[in-house]
Amino acid sequence: MSAAAPSTHLRGIGMMVAGGLLLTISDTITKWLTDGYPVGQIMAIRSVFTLLPIAVFVWHAGGLRALRLGNVRLQSLRAACAVGSSFLFVTGLIYLPLADAIAFAFSGPLFVTALAHLLLGEIVGWRRWTAVTVGFVGILIMLRPSGDAIQWFAVFPLCAAFCGAFRDILTRKIRMSDSPVAILTFTMLAVGLAGLTTLPFGWSPVPMQDLLLLATVGIVVGCAQYLVIQAFHNAEASLIIPFKYLTLIWGTGFGYVIWGDIPDFWVIVGATVVVGSGLYIMYRETRRRQT
Repeated sequence: MSAAAPSTHLRGIGMMVAGGLLLTISDTITKWLTDGYPVGQIMAIRSVFTLLPIAVFVWHAGGLRALRLGNVRLQSLRAACAVGSSFLFVTGLIYLPLADAIAFAFSGPLFVTALAHLLLGEIVGWRRWTAVTVGFVGILIMLRPSGDAIQWFAVFPLCAAFCGAFRDILTRKIRMSDSPVAILTFTMLAVGLAGLTTLPFGWSPVPMQDLLLLATVGIVVGCAQYLVIQAFHNAEASLIIPFKYLTLIWGTGFGYVIWGDIPDFWVIVGATVVVGSGLYIMYRETRRRQT
């Protein structure tokens, strides 16, 4: 057992790294596609292809019985939060460099900590509240609220992170009654249907090369979500979550290679503060559960 544990942990770390890399690749392609297509169209078509790998995961989990929903109301609320988070983040990709959007999205753990106290009644000590406060200072540093320099478009990934925090809180509530594959399938269907409702507002014709890109994004997202879920099955959250922040490095690299974007000094400083606060919150959460 002791010999197998390190191997399992390494597998969990590898899955988290691979999942984060795939998510960044999907964000990169999605940002590229936002130049020619409305957000709703991208989300609808992408979700169709996301269902292809999900179908394999459903089969692996035991077939259609794995899709049984134990709490339809909370599943619906979670799906609505996921829809809002997805649409807001992709909208942010239209206006912000890729690395900047990812950096602002890292405010999610700060919102989760605050909402866990308000919605779940979890006790949040002064150390974690201090980390939340410091993290929001990091967000202000990235925003640079001085005159016309403020990044107003950052409201999109910040609101996406807020919706994502609600989604994660609801996930805690339903994880005992609904399987991960059921949660993932229900959410992807909701995102696809929400995107489909934008059809009357005007979609653009999709040539074959862009359809292939959308298919790639959908399949990559489905595989990435599966890898992240499996990462948590193979290793403790406290071990693998820090590797999630590698997505900021991937995003910076892709942004520079494709668009020539380089995060400025204030974004780097603010992102460092936000990431540090998130890691400390995770550390305190781990300590709390061990005591």
